[in-house]
Amino acid sequence: MRVQDLDLRELLELDPSGIIRFAGQRALILDAVALGLLRKELIDSVGLTAARGILTHFGYAHGWRTAESLRRDFPWDSEREWRTAGGRLHNLQGLVRVEAPAEGPSENPGTEPEPAAPGPNAKAKTKDAPPPPFAQAVWHDSYEAEQHLLHIGRSDEPVCWSLVGFASGYMSYCNGKPIYCIEDRCVGRGDALCRVIGKPAEEWGDEIKPHLPFFQAGCPDARLAEVTGALKAAERRLKQRQQALSGGGDEEVAGIVARSAGMRRVLELAQRVARVDSTVLVSGESGVGKERIARLIHDESVRAGGPFVALNCAAVTETLIESEMFGHAKGAFTGAVQDRPGLFESAGGGTLFLDEIGEIPLGLQAKLLRVLQDKEVRRVGENRSRRVDVRLVTATNRDLGREVQAGRFRQDLYYRLRVIELHVPPLRDRKEDILPLARVMLLQIAERLGRRMAGLTPEAADQLLRYDWPGNVRELENAIERAVVLASHSRVQMEDLPEEVRMALPGAAIAGPDTVRPLEEVERDYILAALAAHEGNQARTAAALKIGTATLYRKLKQYGETRTRPQG
Repeated sequence: MRVQDLDLRELLELDPSGIIRFAGQRALILDAVALGLLRKELIDSVGLTAARGILTHFGYAHGWRTAESLRRDFPWDSEREWRTAGGRLHNLQGLVRVEAPAEGPSENPGTEPEPAAPGPNAKAKTKDAPPPPFAQAVWHDSYEAEQHLLHIGRSDEPVCWSLVGFASGYMSYCNGKPIYCIEDRCVGRGDALCRVIGKPAEEWGDEIKPHLPFFQAGCPDARLAEVTGALKAAERRLKQRQQALSGGGDEEVAGIVARSAGMRRVLELAQRVARVDSTVLVSGESGVGKERIARLIHDESVRAGGPFVALNCAAVTETLIESEMFGHAKGAFTGAVQDRPGLFESAGGGTLFLDEIGEIPLGLQAKLLRVLQDKEVRRVGENRSRRVDVRLVTATNRDLGREVQAGRFRQDLYYRLRVIELHVPPLRDRKEDILPLARVMLLQIAERLGRRMAGLTPEAADQLLRYDWPGNVRELENAIERAVVLASHSRVQMEDLPEEVRMALPGAAIAGPDTVRPLEEVERDYILAALAAHEGNQARTAAALKIGTATLYRKLKQYGETRTRPQG
């Protein structure tokens, strides 16, 4: 099969179900103006540079896939016929009309130049002439130039971005090496025609450098990260405004429930710390929400548009944690079947959160210290270093100062990580946060599980306050989820709570003079709580309180609570 044998009537297939196929692949009919509007939307949203990068990537992938499918699905007479088919397809699809220049070597950017026939004066003619380009073509009626002029106006630079990407991707697949195309003339910038030249990367020299980023994956990343960060900041401001309008602003700070003075102070410090790029150590008991604080620092920082990558150091074995952090080269150890970047590289431009940092072995501590000092990582099995741009936030439930004294943690690393320390208080020390947290969790969990819950009964709410919550916020969340699953009413009842919460006795903490209660009232609450803990069994309750059964019965009668089991 030859290029000129390609016929639109044979390439275009219409399935009775309405599916359209072109050259054997599913195709779509899109209005050129709609694509032009998409281009304008991209430029308005992410900027001209990022939009060019996105469309060039799209065209490159399209060209690569087209070359791959044409080679597989068509019986070509020669390799040359297949290499030149890309331009013909562009003609048939109506994207652009490809014309090979009279002096050019190829019909479209996708073929190698064909040498001229030798003659007696051939050497003299070419002695001082520059070598012909690897590939060159003239484009007429480019839909991209047309739509750019229609929606954006005349440009200072060529604008056929996806077409250039297509030509580069097609030729790169055909030749088995990177081929980059540059449009040096374009109707979109006022030229009479569009012209494209393609060469291998090594033949372009310095001329390709300004264009090369648009073919590489990192091109639009910075701008997209900036836009993402701005959108997140706007979303946070909107949420805070909604909370203020609804009267909930005194309970939430940047989306985290915090009514207690201690927790609000932690969140205020976290927001201030987020503005700088220093390392932060978040300390506190397990389950207090250290990762949520780390996420807040990331979300409030200039790195908000970058990734937030988290690793629990205690959950990874000592033999694998170095590879997990720094990556490894193929063959570095048994099972390393390919190169793999580590989390420091994956978190580039963003934040890396290392939880339970006190669990890492001493040998790895030295390597981590070097990464923080040099801003470079070296993959396991490699002898070269790679630059990384990462903000490090760590967390621990250990007292690292004591770990340093015991020789289990490096002192220099400790001070490097603890540039700023945020200590998150346990839930038992911030009782004011328990009910607001429980109510927010109740709504979120009920929505996730498809249950309609109106809230907590007064008895259940009071019992939540009596419990010490040794597992902190994580335990509270688990308790609320259990209650939502088991609830048979629209409100969480006392019996829906876990047993250890139901059995919690009222505490005797006194916060100030105004909170002192009459002894008789404290005794009543304590006796009733003890009775509930023993499931209403008066004999066992009396034995636990070390009083007689008759004394207990008399007091219960005084309280109006006699509908209980008197015997053990």
